[in-house]
Amino acid sequence: MKKAKKMFIVYAMVAVFVMLTLMVGIINVVSYTMAAQDADEITHMIAEGHGGFGKRAETADAAAATDGRMGGLGPDSPELSATMRYFTAVFNKDGEGELTAFAISAVDEEDALAWAASLIGGQDTGWTHRTYRYRVYKQKSKTYVTVLDQGRELLPSYRILKISVSCEVFGLAISLMALILAADRLFRPLEDADRKQKRFIADVEKEFKVPLTVINANTECMERENGASEYTGSINRQVKKMTALVKNLGSLAIFEDARGDGAQVNLSDIFSVALDSAEDDFAAKGLKLQSDIQPELMLAAEDEALRKIAAELVENALKFSRREASFSLKREGGHTVLTASNDTTLPEGKADRAFDRFARLDNAAGITGAGLGLAAVKDTVKALGGRVSAGVGGGTFTVRIVF
Repeated sequence: MKKAKKMFIVYAMVAVFVMLTLMVGIINVVSYTMAAQDADEITHMIAEGHGGFGKRAETADAAAATDGRMGGLGPDSPELSATMRYFTAVFNKDGEGELTAFAISAVDEEDALAWAASLIGGQDTGWTHRTYRYRVYKQKSKTYVTVLDQGRELLPSYRILKISVSCEVFGLAISLMALILAADRLFRPLEDADRKQKRFIADVEKEFKVPLTVINANTECMERENGASEYTGSINRQVKKMTALVKNLGSLAIFEDARGDGAQVNLSDIFSVALDSAEDDFAAKGLKLQSDIQPELMLAAEDEALRKIAAELVENALKFSRREASFSLKREGGHTVLTASNDTTLPEGKADRAFDRFARLDNAAGITGAGLGLAAVKDTVKALGGRVSAGVGGGTFTVRIVF
């Protein structure tokens, strides 16, 4: 449940971040585009004025051309022409040029002429030196280049960008705090229900152990007094199934704290101990046990969770193997890979069903389990952030776990 709460907060924050970023991006793109359109309209006016803000014919068409985004400001407006910082250079067919208008102090005339010449042959309009808008146009046999300084006009756009980014960061911080509070209220009923479920499972597990122990003891007494029979054999089989079920009942609760406190646990030692402890049991059943455990493989996880994985896999191999079982624990490509194999024969295409809770897949020996062991392994591995898969091939059932 803790993991679900964290994922909820993460996904919600990603959604808020994307939304705020889109809003900020749209606002700044629109602001920047409007500044570019204003600059293009002014350079168009200059082009119609033959490179400057000269007198134009007062016609309806001319008035309409200038009464757009610039409002009522036309090329004859003293306010517009007095505030613009620009220069215009004209070049003949031989590439010789001269300045026809120079109303800018940021560059000198020689640099301005060379700058204008470098813009010929490219796009007709665009940005140069970040804050300068230019236009290249032809009139008769001459080529005109007008460069307009828009630094002062773009300043509000830059300020809007800084303010909007600051507001986005502030908004993300506020959203994070709000989401944490909302997640606590939203997940509190679920956490309470989860705790009650775990408590109920633990109580049921304890309560079942006592009657099963009594039934098993009474059955043994009946067999000693009257001998084994079909009925006592059936009772023993059912008691074994119920005992296995009760043993794994606690595994129905997902290991939310499987990652522990971040301490490193020696996974190699855990599996080595589990395999060493099971050697006699495998030998008693005439089964061959092979292992290839790479030493000192550490994993940040809860010690008990890893012991449970080891115990369940070893017990599964002991129960279902016909002749042999093998375990491998290695470091591959930056991951810790655990492989557990045995020569159980499962129906084709049914391997993944072994991880389903209460799934009972008959093997070649006709043995069935309670259906909780591998399901517990899968839950624990997922809680640890790992991946688990199963496969059948060549008469071998293999479980592969990648951390």
